Amino acid sequence: MDLQIVYTIIAGLLLVVAALGTIFPVLPGSLLAIGTLLAWGWLLGSAASWWAAALGMMLALLGFSASAVLTGRKLKEHSIPTGSVLIALIGAIAGAFLIPVVGLFLGFAVGLFLGEAVRRRETSGALESSWAALKAMGLGIVIELGCVLLAASVWVVGVVVHFSTR
Repeated sequence: MDLQIVYTIIAGLLLVVAALGTIFPVLPGSLLAIGTLLAWGWLLGSAASWWAAALGMMLALLGFSASAVLTGRKLKEHSIPTGSVLIALIGAIAGAFLIPVVGLFLGFAVGLFLGEAVRRRETSGALESSWAALKAMGLGIVIELGCVLLAASVWVVGVVVHFSTR
């Protein structure tokens, strides 16, 4: 079997993991897509693979940046400090071990609410700010996933062009 085909199959599998990583943050998401596309473009070395890799990396980077900026802006807008986010991360880790599949998300939400409730000393304000932060994070996940899927689509076009012009 041709080594370029093996590289392409491995890259495809890693792009699937990258897409899943945008939904489940315990897996690397956009950064894995960027690294995969860079390695695939470099290993194949054709003009088609480099163009597809470069465009795909830009899309994945755009999604990663948009997700981070959007989430960070919402956290600042609602004055959610780093301490509440750290409590949320601890809750996410605990939830991942206690409740399979949804525990990560549930633990993060409960941890964020608890961190905000302790800080604000009221539940209504804590619920409002936690809900706004969770919506922003959800939107960030959707944007990042969309960009990684677009990057994977560009990669598929690059695969077709590369192997049809060989």
